[in-house]
Amino acid sequence: MGILSSNHELKLEEQQRNAWISQIEILKESLKKFSDGFIFFEFVIPRMGKKVDNVLIINGIVFIIEFKVGENQYHNHSIDQVIDYALDLKNFHEKSHEATLIPILVATEANSIFDKLEPYEDNIYKAIRSNKENLRSILENLIKLIEPQELDPIEWNNSQYKPTPTIIEAAQALYQGHSVKEISRSDAGAENLSKTTECINKIITISKKSNFKSICFLTGVPGSGKTLAGLNLANERHIFEEEEHAVFLSGNGPLVKVLQEALTRNQVENSNGTISKRVAKQRVKAFIQNIHHFRDDALRKESAPIEKVVIFDEAQRAWTLKQTTHFMKQKKRITDFNMSEPEFLINIMDRHKDWAVIICLVGGGQEINVGEAGLIGWFSALKNKFKHWKIFLSEKINEFEYTRGKNVDVLLNQNSYTYAKYLHLNTSIRSFRSERVSDLIKSILNNDIESAKKLYTSLREKYPLVITRDIDKAKTWLRKKSRGTERIGLLASSGAIRLKSFGIYVQNKIKATHWFLNPKDDVRSSYYLEDVATEFDIQGLELDWTCVCWDADLRIEDEKWIYKRFRGTSWQNINDENNIIYLINAYRVLLTRARQGMAIFIPRGDNNDYTRCCNFYDGIYKFFKSIGIIEI
Repeated sequence: MGILSSNHELKLEEQQRNAWISQIEILKESLKKFSDGFIFFEFVIPRMGKKVDNVLIINGIVFIIEFKVGENQYHNHSIDQVIDYALDLKNFHEKSHEATLIPILVATEANSIFDKLEPYEDNIYKAIRSNKENLRSILENLIKLIEPQELDPIEWNNSQYKPTPTIIEAAQALYQGHSVKEISRSDAGAENLSKTTECINKIITISKKSNFKSICFLTGVPGSGKTLAGLNLANERHIFEEEEHAVFLSGNGPLVKVLQEALTRNQVENSNGTISKRVAKQRVKAFIQNIHHFRDDALRKESAPIEKVVIFDEAQRAWTLKQTTHFMKQKKRITDFNMSEPEFLINIMDRHKDWAVIICLVGGGQEINVGEAGLIGWFSALKNKFKHWKIFLSEKINEFEYTRGKNVDVLLNQNSYTYAKYLHLNTSIRSFRSERVSDLIKSILNNDIESAKKLYTSLREKYPLVITRDIDKAKTWLRKKSRGTERIGLLASSGAIRLKSFGIYVQNKIKATHWFLNPKDDVRSSYYLEDVATEFDIQGLELDWTCVCWDADLRIEDEKWIYKRFRGTSWQNINDENNIIYLINAYRVLLTRARQGMAIFIPRGDNNDYTRCCNFYDGIYKFFKSIGIIEI
């Protein structure tokens, strides 16, 4: 008790003290018969910011034990909690990759239940339910049923923990004061992330010291941690005492709402009732803001903003001159506005008399909406209006998905710029199962079957990817794959209008905070597999397991991708080059959202419905079959 109390970070409440006393008494009684073993108390799970009550190692078997002292029922959320701990160790704790992990929920006052020992395919077992009376007999029985294994408890405890948090978990951890090193893997992806942060921090420090203005363009493959890098920088450079305010800005409404709500709920939950939701939300908004609120505030006044460092997430989605002036005229009643969104955003930060830094996070091939300027819009503004700004570029900036084949020298003309080695994140850390998922999706959308075959063969063991022509089979597959609170959901392109007959209605707008954050028993959550998210809802966010529902807007004819939109009562060709790019990018976003695995649903079609003819879908199905993707 003394050791537990002295290492307890928060104020020790009587309830916690009493829970520990009960826990220790139950464990002493339950472990009497065992001659050898090792027990850990309050074992830290870094990615989740949680502590497991106990980890018990006997005969090389790892028991993850969560106590609910005084509880007389085995609640589903408590079962999910202990399964989550086991999954986290399996996926991210080096010595747990091959270990046998058995989660046990001890509801001390609940009725006795003797669960059957049922393994999953990866050496994790289904949760066992226990009470204070039968924990000993359950442990004795389990140890008889499982072969002893070699596992040194001290080595196990000291082995590397390499987490890959979701963007929501990462935002929560950073906001609570954890460093990016604590919450991200220590392999190539995380190493790259640390070097990128270090590189940008140097640029900020030099700009501040020498009183000049700088703009950095950070590029990266889907899932490589651009948003995580931006949140980390906003957190690190929010130094009030030095008047160095930083803010993370995004025009991605769902992302901002989900992150703000997640941080707010987390703050309220951790405050033990001392902070109201309204106060928590106000604090969070100083850290993460919608870019349009930042812009509107600058329209009202001509002074420089309080922030000296701004991070623009998904900068490629900033609006063109035409789109911005149209919006200002229609919505703001400003008839003489004559700037693109990139030009206006740079103009806001240029109001500072001394120094300022803009960090643009740029996703390659991520423009998904009409009127999005892409990187070219930022370069045009710098070339024409802001020659005094120092420009730092990613070494990959000349690739087609960033500059659409146009030369940087031409785009920037006389402006001086510097290539910085670590301004590109080339390793996907979204999917901890396989870093090559984004490469596979790129080859699929490029219609490169041979490359796609090789990539699929290399990743299919680690990253399950299947196709089906039956939406119910896809839903069943998702439910079977998901354990604990691993999140599942249906995705479809905003142009997938003719999936309505399957209950996939993309025109029904989801409420992102409910869909991404609410629990399994909430019909509005993604778990229910009723409401579908489009590329606009999910860009920048992620799920563990997804089903991408494919409609005839992107189809195969004569072994080539064909681009369509549904208007009125029929499919029409898309001929505009920009609109074709938006459609391809919509599918790129959808196909790179799953952390652990993905099903692709391709309808069979119906020749009695001219808008859903079988041949619209058969070409897509044959294309995926030719890659060798498993059908369920």
